Amino acid sequence: MRILLVEDEERLSQALVEIFKENKFVIDAVYNGTDGLDAARTGIYDLVILDIMLPKMDGITVLRTLRDEKNAVPVLLLTAKEEISDKVEGLDSGADDYMTKPFSTEELLARVRALTRRRGEVRDDNLTVGDLSLNRKNCELVSKETGQVLKLSLKEYQILELLFRHPHEVITKEDIIDRIWGDKSTAEYNNVEVYISFIRKKMEFLKVKTVIRTARGIGYSLEEKETGAVL
Repeated sequence: MRILLVEDEERLSQALVEIFKENKFVIDAVYNGTDGLDAARTGIYDLVILDIMLPKMDGITVLRTLRDEKNAVPVLLLTAKEEISDKVEGLDSGADDYMTKPFSTEELLARVRALTRRRGEVRDDNLTVGDLSLNRKNCELVSKETGQVLKLSLKEYQILELLFRHPHEVITKEDIIDRIWGDKSTAEYNNVEVYISFIRKKMEFLKVKTVIRTARGIGYSLEEKETGAVL
């Protein structure tokens, strides 16, 4: 499961990121409402943990915008605003749950598990493009023709999930770095290129027709078949 954390208190954000990573969650953090909305719109997240009092755009506006756009990603509001009227406004705006600061780490993890379980009941754990499938539950790459399966590393899985969610669209190297390594990472283009090479070798081993096409100097797209691809 992949979580987006939108929290402007950097010390709290960093502490939560470590807690979630220790509990085997994949988590990305942003620090203002505008970046939070942009990230949530990508569709790669199973849950958004959202503060209300944020710079650039407040959490309620982020939440209402997502719901107006028919984005059904589960949202947990995590905020210092504890009045009943604040909770009512948050839930009426489309939040799936509401917690106030300070909070118990154990309770937060329990609520996150409950929300992601609920999400898992309605989502498809397999993403498919052409003759290739990505099993999101087990982080596996699957040939639809033969049923053969290969295990993916975490970074390989994260990159592939991004490509599977946007088939036939070019995902820039900058976007891959921001989404997978984080916007404050020192990762460079060659890091992306290395993992794309690893993924392609696994696809070749599976003997699938689906390919990762290179848009030279820009990024990559996942295509059902090779049509003039530059590899």
